[in-house]
Amino acid sequence: MKLHYLFMIAIALSTLSACGQKPTETTEKVMDKVNDALDRRPNEKARDAVEDITSAVKDASEEAQGKMEEIAKEIKNKTEDAVK
Repeated sequence: MKLHYLFMIAIALSTLSACGQKPTETTEKVMDKVNDALDRRPNEKARDAVEDITSAVKDASEEAQGKMEEIAKEIKNKTEDAVK
């Protein structure tokens, strides 16, 4: 019987500790966003540079993908024309 109570207490404590961690993560994320908006984060210039580079790489990747799709369509059309 005592083991049953200990098990229930252990589950309750682990649940409480897990619940206690989520607001901290959320709070940290909110504070990071606020500090980002106000340019108050540690190493702000480096972080902004990384964000800019990440954005530029994403944009270049999307543009390259669009160009590759255009080239693929053009090759398909020329192949179909050559077969005719």
